[in-house]
Amino acid sequence: MYDLEELNEIQKQAVLETEGAVLVTAGAGSGKTRLLTHRIAHLIKDLRVQPYNILAITFTNKAANEMRVRLESMLDNADGIWIFTFHAACVRMLRRYIDRIGFNKDFTIYGDAETKAVLKRICKEAELNDDMVKRIASAISDSKNKGISPDDYASVHKFAQDAEDIGDAYARYQNALKANNALDYDDLLNKTLYLLETCDEAREFYQDKFRYIHIDEFQDTNDVQYKIAKILAAKHGNIFAVGDEDQCIYTWRGASIENIFNLQKDFDCKVFKLEQNYRSTSNILAIANKIIKGNSQRLDKKLWTECGDGQKAVCFGAATDGFEADYVVRTIHELVYNGEYDYSDCAVLLRLNALTRPFEERFLQYGIPSRVFGGFKFYDRKEIKDVLAYARLSVNPFDDEAVYRIINFPRRGIGETSVEKIRDLTAQTGRSAFDIITHAAETPFPSALKAKLTDFGETLVALRNAANGGVTDYFKCLLYNVLDVVGLFSSDDEDRARLENINELVNSVREFVKNNPDSGLSDYLQTVSLYSDTDDMNDDNAVTIATVHSAKGLEFPVVFVVALEDGVFPSLRQNENGAAHMEEERRLMYVAVTRAMRRLFLTYAKSRYLYGETKYGIPSRFLCEAGLVERPADPVDVFTASPSYRSVGQFARASATGYSSDTRAQKSAPVGASFGGEKFEGAYKSSFGATVQRAHNVQTVDSDKSRFVAGVRVMHKRLGKGRILSVENVGNNLYAKIEFERGGVMNLAVDFAPLVIVEE
Repeated sequence: MYDLEELNEIQKQAVLETEGAVLVTAGAGSGKTRLLTHRIAHLIKDLRVQPYNILAITFTNKAANEMRVRLESMLDNADGIWIFTFHAACVRMLRRYIDRIGFNKDFTIYGDAETKAVLKRICKEAELNDDMVKRIASAISDSKNKGISPDDYASVHKFAQDAEDIGDAYARYQNALKANNALDYDDLLNKTLYLLETCDEAREFYQDKFRYIHIDEFQDTNDVQYKIAKILAAKHGNIFAVGDEDQCIYTWRGASIENIFNLQKDFDCKVFKLEQNYRSTSNILAIANKIIKGNSQRLDKKLWTECGDGQKAVCFGAATDGFEADYVVRTIHELVYNGEYDYSDCAVLLRLNALTRPFEERFLQYGIPSRVFGGFKFYDRKEIKDVLAYARLSVNPFDDEAVYRIINFPRRGIGETSVEKIRDLTAQTGRSAFDIITHAAETPFPSALKAKLTDFGETLVALRNAANGGVTDYFKCLLYNVLDVVGLFSSDDEDRARLENINELVNSVREFVKNNPDSGLSDYLQTVSLYSDTDDMNDDNAVTIATVHSAKGLEFPVVFVVALEDGVFPSLRQNENGAAHMEEERRLMYVAVTRAMRRLFLTYAKSRYLYGETKYGIPSRFLCEAGLVERPADPVDVFTASPSYRSVGQFARASATGYSSDTRAQKSAPVGASFGGEKFEGAYKSSFGATVQRAHNVQTVDSDKSRFVAGVRVMHKRLGKGRILSVENVGNNLYAKIEFERGGVMNLAVDFAPLVIVEE
């Protein structure tokens, strides 16, 4: 319902300031959606402004729908208000006036697939390698976001690799779009800007129409979007921008934090600061305020709340990344078992997408349901499934689906028509696709296809032979000799993320080999299948695993921000070690912390296997800025002394040379460090001995730990039957090394793993 008395004093002042330009810098959890909807409702209900004259811009369809629903509950009639994303609003403007700039009103909108098809044809005509398609598409999109035309591209990037080729492809691409009466997503913005700049009729119509303009998430606008907003607001000057420079975390895709400051320069702008937070406790906000204070490019504000102090944030330093994951699992179990929270109240936030794997696996091992938000589970990611398809085929040459998945990974120029010929021949003869490809010379196929299949067949035979050796050697051969993943994934940030995922796959191989030294490739694939087949774990009451970028806009009662070491979070790649990059990393940390409502856990590991080696890191500088850990007197140079934080090309080469042994890692440990010694000290005790069985789907286990000894057989819901090989006390906890029928050998903490002793 519409009620101005629901607003705090600053919110009310901003709502009532209806004439002129207004900038509201809205801190995390400060109620900006309520502010925007009340502002629009006030204009219509109290000031009798026509809905037709109001524009509200958001950045996602979800946010637009939420705003529309709220306004419909506040107003008798919300019809006529434009509540759209920037792109959707631009489509509407172009449908009305695009014929004024040489396009037909029935223009087609090209998505990624159509863009890729056009660029693929252009590359073929220009005799450019197919691998250039993705680079060119990325360069074109980046140029359009920055307002760089095809004519200017080569001069702007004159020192860049392939600048002339990319500039020529850019020009051809734009000509092809014009010939097809089509626009891509970036053109929707650029053509709208061009229309408003050059067509008096269109400009005057929309300036008259939109007397009151509202823009949410203003810190995420790019240069083109800002110019569109500036033109639309030029006549009446009534622009109401809501944003938070402290949450600008998308500069890598064109967002400009400068737009918040440009608005103040270009308009006589009144500024309101929303500092009251309705989400988090004081102790959580104290951490956030200390961290973001380190940024210079911001408007000074300090979040506060009436939600009470709450419990203090917990900072936990684990000896290894494995113990860090165990700590997160155990803490979540304790919180749920004690009836304080549900699994769905908990979130694990990471800087790198590749780091989801150990947490996904730990949650399965300990019977905790989980889901990856905003992305695929680790073993469902395309590049991982592609690599594992090679491994499946090396073990089972009758796996035709694996053949068809990898036949063009990497590209071999074997098109769909050729694939259909192989399918037809397998159907006619009953032979496997593997058999046909490895005997291509004997097929009735054209000579060109025979040659391509012969090369592919030789690769498959070599890998099948390699599968008879060790699991480690097989993947080194596949990843670095056959696929050349460093060269394959080297174009952009998206490729870098794929390469990080593949390197994390190397880590999963390393862990498996360490626990199962005598097992083969088929055993490894069987273990992986356990982590892939988790449909029954995806219920509504599940822990959320997410990158910080994907978690923006979400909130959770309990948040774990993990892997907080310099070089991981903040990311410190060599080409990103500038002041602007560090400020964005700090904003990202601020976003992570402010997702927490009641409990906040910040964790780091003294040693982490990442980018191909086990190395010792130092706690994130953000933990030091928050006053949670002391900064080392002589901080490690992560580019020289800590190769675990190398650039993408370096870490893949490091992985190719072999794995770091745990023995070596232990010998090089700092004095006083012990693997697992700090694991669960302090207030975190097991409550499995309690007689009261809690709700929330927590599984019960045998409470008498003395019964877990070598030789005893146990049952695990997901991993099946197993036999304890050995037990070891680590800190206050008992770990059992168990050989499972389905999952191989694993080390599990007895006092909170879902294990039941099987009576012989």
